[in-house]
Amino acid sequence: MKFIKFGREICGSLETAEEREWLVTNGIGGYAAGTVAGSLTRRYHGLLVAALQPPLGRTLLVAKLDETAVYDGQIYPLFTNRWAGGIVDPHGYRRIESFRLKGMVPVWRFACADALLEKRIWMEQGANTTYVTYHLRRAAGPLTLNIKALVNYRDYHSLTQGAGWRMVIEAGDRDLRIMAMESATPLYLASDEARVSAGHEWNSGFDLPLETYRGLEDRDDHLSAGAFQADLEPGQSLTIVASTELGFDVDGPAAYERRRRYERQLLDQTDLTKERMPGWVQRLILAADQFVVDRPLPGGVNGQSIIAGYPWFGDWGRDTMISLPGLTLTTGRKEVAQTILRTYAAYTDRGMLPNRFPDSGQEPEYNTVDATLWYFQAIRSYYEASGDDQLLRELYPVLAEIIAWHRRGTRYHIRVDPTDGLLYAGEPGVQLTWMDAKVDEWVVTPRIGKPVEVNALWFNALKTMAYFARHIGEDDEEYEAAAEKTRRGFQRFWNERRGACYDVLDGPEGNDPALRPNQILAVSLPQSPLNAGRQRAVVDLCGRLLLTSYGLRSLAPTESNYQGHYGGDRRRRDGAYHQGTVWGWLLGPYCLAHLQVYGRPDRALSFLTPLAQQLATAGLGSLGEIFDGDAPFAPRGCYAQAWSVAETLRAWQFIEQYARG
Repeated sequence: MKFIKFGREICGSLETAEEREWLVTNGIGGYAAGTVAGSLTRRYHGLLVAALQPPLGRTLLVAKLDETAVYDGQIYPLFTNRWAGGIVDPHGYRRIESFRLKGMVPVWRFACADALLEKRIWMEQGANTTYVTYHLRRAAGPLTLNIKALVNYRDYHSLTQGAGWRMVIEAGDRDLRIMAMESATPLYLASDEARVSAGHEWNSGFDLPLETYRGLEDRDDHLSAGAFQADLEPGQSLTIVASTELGFDVDGPAAYERRRRYERQLLDQTDLTKERMPGWVQRLILAADQFVVDRPLPGGVNGQSIIAGYPWFGDWGRDTMISLPGLTLTTGRKEVAQTILRTYAAYTDRGMLPNRFPDSGQEPEYNTVDATLWYFQAIRSYYEASGDDQLLRELYPVLAEIIAWHRRGTRYHIRVDPTDGLLYAGEPGVQLTWMDAKVDEWVVTPRIGKPVEVNALWFNALKTMAYFARHIGEDDEEYEAAAEKTRRGFQRFWNERRGACYDVLDGPEGNDPALRPNQILAVSLPQSPLNAGRQRAVVDLCGRLLLTSYGLRSLAPTESNYQGHYGGDRRRRDGAYHQGTVWGWLLGPYCLAHLQVYGRPDRALSFLTPLAQQLATAGLGSLGEIFDGDAPFAPRGCYAQAWSVAETLRAWQFIEQYARG
């Protein structure tokens, strides 16, 4: 496995240590996340962000543990805090001798004179429970560890002003029970060995520089709810547990072994060829699991879904369907894919899959045109990997109903144009494609009309239905005829002057010739409506003007609306989101499209190799959402994004299989 490890060259610099963020998850939507430096730089950082309504209802319960070591009469703060006014105090990051990821578990080693203290963080699978262990690996005598627990109780999108807020804190021999308010879920903090004392002091004015960068409020308060103290002899360990669950296990070594066993199982069950699998791909297999979450269905039925990205996205229909093949099938988890496909079948409505499930538990939102079409491709990928006729027969009527709704028309004027067989979608004020940025009433890229990737997906869905019909003994003639009409109509997309596809046809202002990456899907999907010459032209043009080391630009630099930097307040950020910003997930389709037209697996694979280095930057062990459009393509947005990981894995596997013949 690719070894991610830093010494003082990274850890000893606050700037570089804060740029690298770790993430651990629990499989039900909860997580813990922070920086290598130990400082909080986002509102989304925390030691326990619990999913109180799995997989959502995420609530920050424990912000961090501030540790101080006392050794040989000297006091060593091991924590780092940023305060309003630009003050950093203390500078505990200077004590970090090394940081590494063991699997996906972050591990720090702090040097205090000749003492070496190791710290690890992970979560219990299936529970809102975070473990932190300390092990005194080396010392000439005992070391006393004082740990202050900083807690909260807020939605993870929000910030806290704690003045006047009184929590109820009860201390036992080895634990604290914290009730933030009468209606709150209790929080338990416990230790296997430490002495415990309760407290109640608000620490105000935590400075969050990444929120400043994003043009948002950047001050937060956390409550010091108590302290743990333990005397460690060389070779001894200490465990601190934070949980919403009763009866959690305080045995740190046993809990850690469960985590290690779980990660070994993930690697062992993959369908990838082990002897040809590079270490960075193994890393991505572990990262893939972080996005797979439980989503219970009404009636107590077990369901599953995919978190779109950390730290702030929930589960989105589009992201789930795009990500499903790479996250579940490439990694050998067909049963998970099957459950997700069934889960979303239960949410189809008027021939549409939900775009997203709101954090606060309201009804799903159905404002997407492409998520439903990606569902066909996800099922096709599953069927080709499993040969599961039973599930295909079960879902076939759902798919037939989806096609019927699209033909007669559904929400937002989504309907097939009978004159050319193409799919029209959109109305003022909404954004239905994946290029969906909206600021108040400003829809940045409305794309009303017939978007190119939507119609590539529509053609692929019709061909897929014909394929499914043949496999289960149904008549395929209707779907083949519709697909042929769409294929002929799709030729309208060809812009002979540019040697590329229009991005949108029949929009309010006519046909949109803007050079965007959406047309690459007309080459990379299993069924392409373009002939070989036009496929090659699309790949070549995207390669010259859109390709970067980490993905494809969302708009070519030659276009007047191009923006090469992503940052600033919400209006500036969303204004650049699809106007030049690089999207990591598109690198997978580009590689597969390149392989399709050139048949060069070595060349296709070379486009993926920069991502191996990216695993040690930004979101450690994972791949992020977006990057600046201008070099050096700085990472932005979510530091761990499902479809970036998924499409990289899927492309790598396909290229490897192609190379082996």
